[in-house]
Amino acid sequence: MISALAKSERLMQLEQLLLAHPSGLRRAEIARRLGVHRATVARYVTELTGYLPLYECDDGRIGINRDDYLSNIRLTIHESLALYLASRLMTDRTDRFNPHAAAALRKLGQSLRAFAPTIAQHIVGEADRVESSKTLRDPIFLSVLETLTKAWSEGRLVRLVHHSVHRNINCAYLFAVYIIVPYAVGQSIQVIGRCRGEDHLRTLRVDRIVEAELTSETYRLPAGEEMTKTLTDAWGIWYSEAAPVQVVLRFSRQVAHRVRESVWHPSQQISELPEGKLLWRARISEPREMFPWIRGWGADVEVLEPSDLRQRMACEATDLARMYAPSGQDCGPDRG
Repeated sequence: MISALAKSERLMQLEQLLLAHPSGLRRAEIARRLGVHRATVARYVTELTGYLPLYECDDGRIGINRDDYLSNIRLTIHESLALYLASRLMTDRTDRFNPHAAAALRKLGQSLRAFAPTIAQHIVGEADRVESSKTLRDPIFLSVLETLTKAWSEGRLVRLVHHSVHRNINCAYLFAVYIIVPYAVGQSIQVIGRCRGEDHLRTLRVDRIVEAELTSETYRLPAGEEMTKTLTDAWGIWYSEAAPVQVVLRFSRQVAHRVRESVWHPSQQISELPEGKLLWRARISEPREMFPWIRGWGADVEVLEPSDLRQRMACEATDLARMYAPSGQDCGPDRG
């Protein structure tokens, strides 16, 4: 019993050791780290090959193929629902088909069949919906996203070509992936990181990356709290090294209840005004990123600060008035 237990523990140690070294390890190094003979390592590798996607390089390094490795995770029904809602939000807010999202939903649904069949059936049905949806099938996008994922997980630089829409040229970068995030504006996925030779962060839209090749060069990922801090004051993903800017908005009584019931930004402060109006304040890295959201409220919001954002909204209102001027129709009751 003791021998069997020790062997099981060694096999688990070997699995964790290989996961911790994405580039793989030679048998001699594995034997040294586990404190066993090289012949024992050979037997362990043979046993693990039966249920783990191991590979062996020409130079003798043994590793785990992370593309095919299945992680084990145990979830409560509430945690499962949280993952389902996150997946549903992602698939509804990106315009490219992602088969991995559908596969994850199906596995999540199947894992709930025994004790929550109603929820399981719905989640599996959602996986079917994602797979049969008419979202754009883009093999280049999918390949690029998979390469970026591997680069992020293994801390390896990726050589990529990104199309700049504004300059209408392709730009080549040697890129260190720091984080990959969904972005509702533009129905896209963005990658944030640092290019070789640059001292500032760069954000690239994944569907504008036309080529991506994983390299053998590694880099040091910043601590998780560093990226969290970088994006703390962002409205979405726009960040700045300058101090955040105070944004002050005044909402009409018609939408005050809707504004009040949501936390739109961690720094927001809300004050009640006479006649049911509402004053909303927040400190934002790049207020320009808020423009689509502010514009969505129409005449029910007025920008008070900052002045450049107020001026932009004023110009927008002027353009809209000019566009709709010929109608001459009554615009309805005062918005207050």
